[in-house]
Amino acid sequence: MSGPLTQRPASARILHALLFEGIAVLLATPTLAWLLDRSLGHMGLLTAAFSAIAMLWNLVFNLGFDRLQQRLGFTRGLGVRLLHALGFEGGLILVLVPLAAWWLSISLWQALLLDLGLILFFLPYTLAFNWLYDLGYAAWLRRTNATCRAH
Repeated sequence: MSGPLTQRPASARILHALLFEGIAVLLATPTLAWLLDRSLGHMGLLTAAFSAIAMLWNLVFNLGFDRLQQRLGFTRGLGVRLLHALGFEGGLILVLVPLAAWWLSISLWQALLLDLGLILFFLPYTLAFNWLYDLGYAAWLRRTNATCRAH
């Protein structure tokens, strides 16, 4: 999308991140508790930790990526976007897999399989969430602009 939807204030981006992660935790916690036969509290703490780590990693990784782009002057074509996605997910896996293995008392291999399952959940979830968020944000912008013009 272009125009107003790509020029969001920091508050809209923070709201987006909090809603995205909050809904993901609410969906993933009971599902993982059921699949792994763990308590909601046990899985809730793990998914909340995963969420906090993902938000922090997103901030750090993207700041670094933006600086690298400024320094090297590359454009974000498909190849660069694929490398960006792989780098982000790879870095996240390096942290989340050992954490899951330790927290759940499972092997690193089992934790990696769990993480790959979460990635499969997050692909359609991210698509659906962002689509609905963009629709809601666009509707809010239209209402706000209409209200401003009416006064």
